[in-house]
Amino acid sequence: MSGMIESFKRDLAEVCWRELKIHLQRDAIIVVAAELDLVEVGVAVAEDDKTLVEAWIAANKLGKPTAKQLESWEQEEEKLFRMLIVQPFILIQDIDDA
Repeated sequence: MSGMIESFKRDLAEVCWRELKIHLQRDAIIVVAAELDLVEVGVAVAEDDKTLVEAWIAANKLGKPTAKQLESWEQEEEKLFRMLIVQPFILIQDIDDA
């Protein structure tokens, strides 16, 4: 697992909404709450840790973007996010919330 963690740490990127929104078409974007560690979430998703992932979903700390979020991001296409690709998902975290 430490190899996966190191790989995910290297793969972390900062991208703007304009570059991310293409992934909406395939319903791949998952929003990660600012208080969670993006790499830790990536590992849980990659390892299919259902208990942990379901707990985050139930606590509204992990999920699909809401209509309100999408509307806001469309108004500010240069808004920055941390991003981690965990196939087939694109995990994003709002930098402003961190």
